[in-house]
Amino acid sequence: MDNSSGVGVLDKAATVLGALEAGPATLAQLVAATHLARPTAHRLAVALEHHRFVARDMQGRFILGPRLSELASAAGEDRLLAAAGPVLTAVRDHTGESVQLYRRQGDQRICVAAAERQMGLRDSIPVGATLTMSAGSAAQILLAWEEPDRLHRGLQGATFTATILSGVRRRGWAQSVGEREPGVASVSAPVRGPSGRVLAAVSVSGPMERMGRQPGRLHAGAVVSAANRLTEVLRRTEDTQEG
Repeated sequence: MDNSSGVGVLDKAATVLGALEAGPATLAQLVAATHLARPTAHRLAVALEHHRFVARDMQGRFILGPRLSELASAAGEDRLLAAAGPVLTAVRDHTGESVQLYRRQGDQRICVAAAERQMGLRDSIPVGATLTMSAGSAAQILLAWEEPDRLHRGLQGATFTATILSGVRRRGWAQSVGEREPGVASVSAPVRGPSGRVLAAVSVSGPMERMGRQPGRLHAGAVVSAANRLTEVLRRTEDTQEG
């Protein structure tokens, strides 16, 4: 099959990315794998690195960059949102509290889906709302499994600590009480993509008088179960596409 699109530079860039799919490569290994001239391979790899499609490992070898994961996550978002509605509604009905799904976007997190408590005192977060990454249980989830340097940067100015995030990774869920907003408590758990990367956080939130000072005791099970269901949906979709 002819892999030429007629746009030479794109074809060559695709060849570089395809070669890196097999694992880290030095420039010499990249040249051997792509059959490109050394200056061309170097120029393309550095240009792709500028756009974060390519990165370097500790040995300076070229590897696939973080932008690819971000694009893959965005591609998965439609599948995630399609599945989220009924799952979040079931958690709301089970817990009696408002439920949200958050994704990270830069230094903020965005509510991409929600199931609101029907009546009474509630912690209403509208879809599309932008919240801080420095406070709240969902922020803890979206940061806890990040690469060490990004995690360290995220902790600067945060109301939670590295020790708290270590506990989150150990338990598999996070809780916060009055962290983002006085009087509000929440519990969150991670939704993972097929590669295991955390793509989103499912969160139950409500007033402290109902949720208590240890909201995880009440709602961690329901939140983790919901997050696992969404993770499984993404995994099944991936398997179906590959099949």
